Amino acid sequence: MKEDFYSILSITKSATAAEIKKAYRKKAIEHHPDKNPGDPKAEELFKAAAEAYEVLSDPDKKARYDQYGHAAFEGGAGGRGGAGGFGGMNMDDIFSQFGDIFGGGGFGGGFGGGFGGGQRRVKGSNLRIRVKLTLDEIANGVEKKVKVKRKVQAEGVTYNTCSTCHGSGQVTKIANTILGRMQTSAACSTCGGSGQIIDKKPAGADAQGLIAKEETVAIKIPGGVEDGMQLKVSGKGNGAPGNGVNGDLIVLIETEEHSTLKREGDNLHYDLYISLSEAVLGTSKEIDAVGGKVRIKLEEGIQSGKILRLRGKGITSLNGYGAGDLLVHVNVWTPKELNKEQRDFFERMRENENFVPHPEKSDKSFFEKVKDMFS
Repeated sequence: MKEDFYSILSITKSATAAEIKKAYRKKAIEHHPDKNPGDPKAEELFKAAAEAYEVLSDPDKKARYDQYGHAAFEGGAGGRGGAGGFGGMNMDDIFSQFGDIFGGGGFGGGFGGGFGGGQRRVKGSNLRIRVKLTLDEIANGVEKKVKVKRKVQAEGVTYNTCSTCHGSGQVTKIANTILGRMQTSAACSTCGGSGQIIDKKPAGADAQGLIAKEETVAIKIPGGVEDGMQLKVSGKGNGAPGNGVNGDLIVLIETEEHSTLKREGDNLHYDLYISLSEAVLGTSKEIDAVGGKVRIKLEEGIQSGKILRLRGKGITSLNGYGAGDLLVHVNVWTPKELNKEQRDFFERMRENENFVPHPEKSDKSFFEKVKDMFS
């Protein structure tokens, strides 16, 4: 079972943004790969701390994590890996995303700016798109294929090693302070951190040797996602020059409102209106549900306000615990205008001292007449 993000950073849920950053900084120093060379356990702890910090330092992700736990991001509901889900975080992700923590302020302390003090790999920019989903698609999950225009490495580009950083992608500076000599590292401004300078590039390529290309991307969306959630398709953003890694495709989920079904968490609600005669005599009705229509039976004498529960006919749970229910709210429609025959009938009903408003204890012929009058 995956360890809780708060436990990884040794903090509580009430920790402030500054406390979260401080806790991560402490863990990152403790388990930094340059400080623990060749130690796979330290590397895993280093990655786990970075993964926890990425979520808890983002107010939106933190709110979703506090509500759903790891399930908010697994299978696509939050943002990493394949079509979402973490697990795929590597050293390039960590050093490129959290450079502000690893770079200045004396934190470097002799550590390299990338894994093992080697070259930092530049990451391409992320792309963002919106995808609209129907309730049926949300209910059980769906695969969407979208066209994305992204920048990729052009064919025929050649590079030379950057003369400023000598291919490392970083420039190290040593400053004398009252505490002694302090070493810091920052991305090379000449090559942008890639360690390489373009020598030749084909026509149509930009200054980084990238060219625009339209590509069809398949996005697997799990059941149970909600409006406003983001998925991340790793590596489907813009490319990066040289030996860089691709950015990611961020997918914002938008939901289309259903004409009759209303969502509440994993449950769905449906308002069913029936006539007085149908309520008295009972009936069967075809109603909307995800995936198509379903027929339900209404017992004789059903009361307005009755809620019928169709188990498992709701939305697939994002955390993998089955599906919600479809709740049918029965509303008995009372006519506002009556013709003479209808009014006479209800006058007789009101005046009948032996009348009890239940079909099993009343003259059913009266109700049959009501049905005929209002049908």
